[in-house]
Amino acid sequence: MEIRLLHGAAIAPYIDDLARLRLTVFREFPYLYDGTAEYEADYLSTYVRAERSLVVLALDDGQVVGASTGLPLADETAEFQQPFLDQGRNPRKVYYFGESVLLPAYRGQGLGVRFFIEREAYAHTLGAFHYCAFCAVERPSGHPRRPVDYKPLHGFWRNRGFMHQPSLRTSYSWRDLDEQQASPKTLSFWLKELLP
Repeated sequence: MEIRLLHGAAIAPYIDDLARLRLTVFREFPYLYDGTAEYEADYLSTYVRAERSLVVLALDDGQVVGASTGLPLADETAEFQQPFLDQGRNPRKVYYFGESVLLPAYRGQGLGVRFFIEREAYAHTLGAFHYCAFCAVERPSGHPRRPVDYKPLHGFWRNRGFMHQPSLRTSYSWRDLDEQQASPKTLSFWLKELLP
């Protein structure tokens, strides 16, 4: 397994691989995302344009099997910055963790932990951030597509030092697998203080 760290323009050659990976993994619960390659390419171009972005790639025999992203929250869209502004928090002091996506066959081998370690270490070296943050979609416990054996990642995130901040919430729209059109979904944030 090879781990590769990429920033800014160096991410561009991997856009198609990242898009395929996101489209595959995010079809699973709780995201149930029915996206398009075109939308994914546009979304991922944000990371190409952001100088302080990070993509952590996991490659097996040259094939991208996992990835994790991060960038300054100030480089994200208004939907992700606004909850912080509403609470008087400066988005410029937050390094935002986008996603961690990993094909099922590679889970449970420590790559998820490695993704968090690499992103946090990079945010720390930049020296400009007080917090790392990410958000996760909220789905009701009785959701009809929730697998019987589904285990939320809350414990994993707490073990990484992140605390759930339910008052920091946003809404973002996408089309679920069983929807005809996009609808708003509620996401809440998890934060970790970056100690000096």
